[in-house]
Amino acid sequence: MNFAELHNQNDPLLIANVWNAISAVAAQKAGYQALGTSSAAIAATLGYEDGQSMPFDELLYVVTRIRAISNLPLSVDMEAGYGDSAEKIAANLRCLAQIGVSGVNLEDSRIINHVRQLDDASGFSGTLKSVCDTLKNEGYDLFLNVRTDTYLLAHERALQETLLRGQLYKAAGADGLFVPCLTSERDISIIANATGLPLNVMCMPDLPSFGRLKLAGVSRISMGNFVHSALQSKLTDLMHTIRLNQTFEGLFADESCR
Repeated sequence: MNFAELHNQNDPLLIANVWNAISAVAAQKAGYQALGTSSAAIAATLGYEDGQSMPFDELLYVVTRIRAISNLPLSVDMEAGYGDSAEKIAANLRCLAQIGVSGVNLEDSRIINHVRQLDDASGFSGTLKSVCDTLKNEGYDLFLNVRTDTYLLAHERALQETLLRGQLYKAAGADGLFVPCLTSERDISIIANATGLPLNVMCMPDLPSFGRLKLAGVSRISMGNFVHSALQSKLTDLMHTIRLNQTFEGLFADESCR
């Protein structure tokens, strides 16, 4: 199955969100079908704030290392595309396609003066169409999973706005629709049925079970940066424990011999 076909299986595609080569190896050993990068996790690993403060060249290097050690389909979280024009965004996506990336996430919001704001739907759709047309004309086959932040930003008419944007993005050439912070089974079902695009939801504390998501019509489930955050919390605790207890004994608690 190619990456696009993985969105049309009997069960939703569970994406392993990774941030470096070692996390990609762990996901591949665990039997995942596909990988996706987490922009927030990669940014944190490299010492940047999330929101495109990381240079694209540094993101590209990390992606190149992940591709070097894994043959699984890889989707890259490109935030708003790391460019202010359709031409620049398309050029960045071309670089990813040339190293074997299977898909990307593009989002319809930006952080401006430290505040995330939704882009104008029509303006974003126009940019998206230009990007899609450019890639198609050049023969690049990337799965464009378009993220709308209507629920993440608690839009007052989140469902209606999501349906509107989903229809616009499909017309512009999107291959999938990603709606982070969407957890209502009712809304999930409505969006999945109305937009005609494979629906991607993300790990949240109150996200329904995978079985319920399947029944609601979800095609793809992702982790965001939550796995990275959980591991970082454990690392912080371990560092504190070593310093406070003045011993490495806890590091070997699971060892059968010393």
